[in-house]
Amino acid sequence: MIVGIGADLCDIKRMAAQLDDRLFLKRFFEETEQAYILARGAFAAASMAGCFAAKEAFVKALGSGFSGIPPEDIVILHRENGAPYYRLKGLAQEAAKKRGVTSLFLSISHEGGLALAFAVLEG
Repeated sequence: MIVGIGADLCDIKRMAAQLDDRLFLKRFFEETEQAYILARGAFAAASMAGCFAAKEAFVKALGSGFSGIPPEDIVILHRENGAPYYRLKGLAQEAAKKRGVTSLFLSISHEGGLALAFAVLEG
């Protein structure tokens, strides 16, 4: 059964302006995500925007917003084939468990200077 659906758009130019801001990176992304983003070269801003949108999509699907959930507790990882997925920890994991979430699905796309993320939570 679907517990929640969330979508978010993020402007890639907005994230490009934040790439050199280590405090921004540390506030919103855990170390694994930071390493992934910074290793993407010319695609770093697009990757950062996609990961940021994925975090927003998750909290929208959860119905809570970031209230009480630190962004770094929602980790966006990528499989060997490039497919993104969620790894929750801390307060994000607790909030998902309280909502009865058992499966998480994530899709990220980029087009026209925007990154789109779509999240589906099942329980």
